[in-house]
Amino acid sequence: MRSSTILAGQVFFCLITASSGAAISLSIETDHVGQYERIEMTISVNRTYKNPVDPEEAELSIRIDTPEGKSITLPAFWTQEYETRPAAAGSNRIWRYPKGMGVWKARFAPMQIGTYQVRAILKDQTGNDTSNQVIFQCTPSENRGFVRVHKLDPHFFAFGNGDFFFPIGQNLAFIGEGQYVTVSRARTIFERLHENGANFVRIWTCCEDWAMAIEARKSAWDRSWSRRKDLLVAHPDNPGQTCVRLTTGSLNVDPTHPVPLRPNTTYTLTGRFRNNTSGLRIMLEGNEWRIEPDKLGQWTSFEKTYTTGPNQIWMGRMSVAAEDGEGLLDGLTLTETGGGPNLLWEADVNRPSRGVYNQTDCQMLDEVLEAAKENRIYLMLCLLTRDLYMDSLKDPQSNEYSRAIEDAKKILRYAIARWGCLTNVAAWEYFNEQNPNLPTDRFYTELGQYLEQIDPYTHLRTTSTWHPSARDCRLAQIDIAQLHHYMRPGDMDGFRDEAAVLQDRGYWLQVNGPGKLGLIGEFGLATDKWGLSDFMKQDLQGVHFHNTLWASTFSGASGTAMLWWWDQLDRQDLYAQYRPLSEFLEDVSFVGMQPVQTDISGGSLHVLGYQDKTSAILWIFDPQAVWWNQIVDKKKPTVVATATLEIRKLDSGVYHLQWFDTHKGETVLEQTVKTTETVLRMSIPLFTGDIACKAFKNR
Repeated sequence: MRSSTILAGQVFFCLITASSGAAISLSIETDHVGQYERIEMTISVNRTYKNPVDPEEAELSIRIDTPEGKSITLPAFWTQEYETRPAAAGSNRIWRYPKGMGVWKARFAPMQIGTYQVRAILKDQTGNDTSNQVIFQCTPSENRGFVRVHKLDPHFFAFGNGDFFFPIGQNLAFIGEGQYVTVSRARTIFERLHENGANFVRIWTCCEDWAMAIEARKSAWDRSWSRRKDLLVAHPDNPGQTCVRLTTGSLNVDPTHPVPLRPNTTYTLTGRFRNNTSGLRIMLEGNEWRIEPDKLGQWTSFEKTYTTGPNQIWMGRMSVAAEDGEGLLDGLTLTETGGGPNLLWEADVNRPSRGVYNQTDCQMLDEVLEAAKENRIYLMLCLLTRDLYMDSLKDPQSNEYSRAIEDAKKILRYAIARWGCLTNVAAWEYFNEQNPNLPTDRFYTELGQYLEQIDPYTHLRTTSTWHPSARDCRLAQIDIAQLHHYMRPGDMDGFRDEAAVLQDRGYWLQVNGPGKLGLIGEFGLATDKWGLSDFMKQDLQGVHFHNTLWASTFSGASGTAMLWWWDQLDRQDLYAQYRPLSEFLEDVSFVGMQPVQTDISGGSLHVLGYQDKTSAILWIFDPQAVWWNQIVDKKKPTVVATATLEIRKLDSGVYHLQWFDTHKGETVLEQTVKTTETVLRMSIPLFTGDIACKAFKNR
């Protein structure tokens, strides 16, 4: 195995050598796997690539011959493997140290029982190569399969085995060392969600440099919210590239990811600088180096070594400065002495933002997905970093627009290869809140058609905009119509009544995404400037959260509205609000049902729900119980004691009624009632705030 320096967190150089003379060889971790479960393969490649994640340079895939005689071609992926240690007590930092020089992998989830035959295929500038064949068996499992559109009702989700699936959950968008939610805390939150019956979470993998982002600029020199326009200057020798401008003041080298080190290990710091007047000063840990130029006005290369202490696992503070006047710095790297991955990859100012995938965050996503899978949490993954693409999508006829499509295809290809086999990846979301005024039809259409070609699991596809976009919802290549909505003081009545707002938003999804799944991907109480409302902090019992969950379930959307303020939900420990709804829906399917048709008397109550000819599932809500009345006006709803309800257009017969306390999560009354002339009349039990009901015709 030859030694080579590569970027540990960011893919640029890869050297993987097969032990035999073959260009590629394929090995498999096991010869048996359960249906819909992941099987992983390793591919040895005896070639070097500048950017192995770029299929224009190296297109590695596996061809799978299925038991039913079909052939599937699935992309493979390059990855940097890591050694990991859990975060120490009181710390958010998981130690992830690059292991080896990178490896090619393929992951697959078989969907039919039987024997599979697999070969790897490599296409590059030298031609095509095919590996040896491996064989494995797929056996039955309890996995219910990938999330789909229900075959009998396109307004609802189903699993691959046909079971009804109703998403109950929230956002958990920002995950990272500097965020409220770290990978470790995400695992704890998933556990709490699962304990209380929630099953769905929306996560960003596109957070730029403040949290997890697969494709984004992460810089050791500045941050996206405070870019220094004077920091990077044109490289004097390499047209189109840049280098770091130094001054007499110290410039901190501060990567967004803490740099991991090994104890008792010698490291080499390399780079080059150029100064017209004097030298370069570098501070690292307890070391201070002054580097004299070979010749003023020309580049001087440097190489300095230091050894970590017996307990040191992180790089400490580092800074650089020109001693007098201004200078230039280029090619700063930190590796183990003798070769190895570059641990200071964020210092590379010429690393492309698009088309290069930071492996540290890819590893983080692996860990997040595994924790979600263990807790039966299904995820909607927001993949593309909006600000890297938005300016390129103004003119569909431009080369820039076409290039954005090709770059987006590449990251989708990587996502399919690395994470597509996981059944708890429910949907790909292209963007978070893209500009709805941009002409994105061509973009979404071509990406959707590309996924139809390369994604054998046919994951659902969605996107979001900062104002609801009916045009996007109607596109053939968008499976889930999505909108985001925040209740703000400027909305007047729209700030006070969450049930009415959610009814309206559910109706919008049905009208503008006809025959489609629909989700309210973000929802919450906000200020007029879109910040967290202080009223949410005052709502210690989660009144608005409770009402949001139940109202959105019966609003016409395909899942609950997904609360945005996940950190506040966690601080207030409101996860128990999920439990009653989850238990109520445990034996329920809305497939084939229509909005319920009712008449009610004995109070100005709202009735939301679904019905068919032989059943009805209802939520009855007293408007006195809106969050504003309870939290702001301090008025608790009174007991509703004399209300009656009629459900129209039911078949005649005897019906069993089950009345459900939406707060305690328990049945409070069961009744048997007979219809008269297709109308089911019932007296509603005493309740405060809201109550739910299931009505089923006896057989």
